[in-house]
Amino acid sequence: MSLSSDKQAAKNQVKAILDDMLKREETSTEEFANRLIEAMEEWLKKATIIYTSGLIAPNGNVTGTFNGKLE
Repeated sequence: MSLSSDKQAAKNQVKAILDDMLKREETSTEEFANRLIEAMEEWLKKATIIYTSGLIAPNGNVTGTFNGKLE
């Protein structure tokens, strides 16, 4: 899976949180923040890092510039 393929589901989850919070007489910014972070964490854990090139490790520490993208 990738971030883009699950973007709509994440957006729907955030909207559901907002709708739920707006219906309440008393709201909690703490609860909203926790629920939002949980939704974002769930979505971001589905990310895939695509490594293409740039790093070398000739018998030592890895050096170079990471070339790739987050999907």
